[in-house]
Amino acid sequence: MSEQSPGHGASEGGSCGTGEGASCCAPGPIAEGPPPGGGDRARYRVRGMDCAEEVAVLKRALAGQVDPEQLGFDLLEGVISVPASVPAGAVIEAVASTGMRAEPQGGATERPPSWWERHGRTALTALSGLALLLGFALHAAGAGLEGATGGGDTPLPAVAAYAVAVLGGLVLVLPKALYALRSLRPDMNLLMTLAVAGAIGLGEWFEAAAVSFLFALSLTLEAWSVGRARRAVRKLLSLAPDQVRVRRGEALLEVSPAAVAVGEVFVVRPGERFGLDGEVLAGESEVNQAPITGESLPVPKAPGDEVFAGTVNGNAALEVRCTKPAGDTTLAHIIQLVADAQQDRADVERWVERFARVYTPAVFAAAAAVAILPPLLGGDAAVWFYRSLVLLVIGCPCALVIATPVAVVAGLASAASRGVLVKGGRFLEIPARLAVVAMDKTGTLTEGQLRVENIAPLEGHSPEELLAAAAAIEAQSTHPIARAITEHAEALGLPIAGAEEVSAVPGKGATGRVAGRDYWLGSHRWLEERGQETEAIHEAITALSGAGRSVVVMGTADHVCGFLTLADTLRPEARASIAALRAAGAGEVVMLTGDNRATAEAIAREVGIDDVRAELLPADKVEAIIALERDSGPTAMIGDGINDAPALARASIGVAMGAMGSDIAVETADVALMSDDLSKLAWLIGHSRRTLGIIRQNTAFALGVKAVFVVLTFGGMASLWGAIAADTGASLLVIFNALRLLRADPQRSGGGDKN
Repeated sequence: MSEQSPGHGASEGGSCGTGEGASCCAPGPIAEGPPPGGGDRARYRVRGMDCAEEVAVLKRALAGQVDPEQLGFDLLEGVISVPASVPAGAVIEAVASTGMRAEPQGGATERPPSWWERHGRTALTALSGLALLLGFALHAAGAGLEGATGGGDTPLPAVAAYAVAVLGGLVLVLPKALYALRSLRPDMNLLMTLAVAGAIGLGEWFEAAAVSFLFALSLTLEAWSVGRARRAVRKLLSLAPDQVRVRRGEALLEVSPAAVAVGEVFVVRPGERFGLDGEVLAGESEVNQAPITGESLPVPKAPGDEVFAGTVNGNAALEVRCTKPAGDTTLAHIIQLVADAQQDRADVERWVERFARVYTPAVFAAAAAVAILPPLLGGDAAVWFYRSLVLLVIGCPCALVIATPVAVVAGLASAASRGVLVKGGRFLEIPARLAVVAMDKTGTLTEGQLRVENIAPLEGHSPEELLAAAAAIEAQSTHPIARAITEHAEALGLPIAGAEEVSAVPGKGATGRVAGRDYWLGSHRWLEERGQETEAIHEAITALSGAGRSVVVMGTADHVCGFLTLADTLRPEARASIAALRAAGAGEVVMLTGDNRATAEAIAREVGIDDVRAELLPADKVEAIIALERDSGPTAMIGDGINDAPALARASIGVAMGAMGSDIAVETADVALMSDDLSKLAWLIGHSRRTLGIIRQNTAFALGVKAVFVVLTFGGMASLWGAIAADTGASLLVIFNALRLLRADPQRSGGGDKN
């Protein structure tokens, strides 16, 4: 059962709209005009959406307006989302018919919660409990303890107190029970209402009052425990400070991040969190980016470097220029992504929903059979009717249907806090059963940035002379090789002269005049075409190329001046990450790259990958993914989220590397690793298995408790109040078991925890 957030219709201990009681079933004012929310989706806060079973009720109620597959439900926040084309009035009216109430989220009609809305459920539960105690005392005083347990006539004062206990416990349940009865769709609210009515019909006032109070208490406790999950999720994601120290003129003013315009300068002191994304203008410090990326070590920041909202400044003040508005920061995208992910249900959630759809009517049928058939065979009608009521109570499916969404949301939030963004419950489930992990080379196994590794001068040239001339010709080019050469020259402090008559030769290289002398530089193939290659140079360049190096040759019209070797640096953690993937049970690991085979195989040997598929175009990568899935099973594709977009989209699950600050990567992939840390995928596999394991534990436990009480019921050893107490306890236990996912140990890829 869900709890609304404070300020949006709930207290810390109760559900938002439940304080309105029976009045919430009456249609409220119908909003006119365009749907709220903007964009393609409209979002509505639903007062009284307390349990996953009520999601099914809302689906049926809205079926005439919206395709159920187009509905989104955020149970923890009590929010539904629908296509923006659906009229707001139709949504509000349909929700009102169920005994719940909807209002546009963030719209003009959304009002602060009243005291009753924040505390009504708790107050009614307390009233029910006090009235139950009073009734029991009056009953014991008037008829003896035996009568107080239902064995004799109940005194009238005790009946009055018990009646108050029943009303206090069921006043919030009755509207939903009536809707279930009208629609002939039994749910837990109808189950409990019929059980209480049956107990009253048998004269078992104590039993009726006890069931009413315990059911109300279970709703309150479950709302509190689910609210704990919501608060934990918000604590994990509410990282940005409320105030930013912005420089305006000569003054430093503390303002809301939303009031800071792009381009304004703000100051972050040591130990403070960044309130916005930006670029460092002045100062040098180390920044703890773990809240966004999950990185264990602080990252050095200097002028020109990016910083992100929610991260923590180190030991020196920084002046930062804002580069994104508050609503568009990387942290804001993460929060929205997690919120959206809660609406994308895992397959196991869908299974539980389908099971509950059959399970609840089956409980009704079984209870009816227990009440009717034994008396026809000579059994005591009153005894078997009572047992049928016990069966109705223990048959309440709440523990079963609430545990799965809580586990999924806790799993999503736990992953997000470690820099792993999973875009839905079904993508949290897939890593547990991966058969193949396919990955790109550049930007995944390597850093994606070429660096000059060696300079080999010939014919009397010096390394500095060769590098300076090459940098002069390449200074205006944006090609990765050209940038690597110029950056290396700048790093060594070499003066880069202005080159003249620079001309690019497509597919081969470039020419230019430096200090009055004409040079050419380019590929090994161009060297061969020019007929200037010697056997010794050929052997040297061939050996370097076979080791995965890129070679740039430089010469004049009459001789070869030398060559430069460049390499894409292997990520330090790449080999260990591949080993961790294998240890996590990922199955086959495959490299899919557009690079030449010699380079790809050299990198694969270094990191321990056996299957290499090189020189692939984007369409070839898609075909490779299709073949891997057909031959082996579920396949993950890891890439940069841009060039590998077709393969990421086609794979069972697409994983974007280094997505921090890249909106394209987050949008493209199903999972985004916010830092360039491939080892997070091995952790995700373990986390996925642990999440599914907890869901299975919860399902088995909830069904096991019910099975035990079914046996006790037929043996005449179960009571109404005992059944509801067991159901409440089961609900709380499965919720707290699911919340263990928030404490998963990020260092244990196998999915263990600290508990």
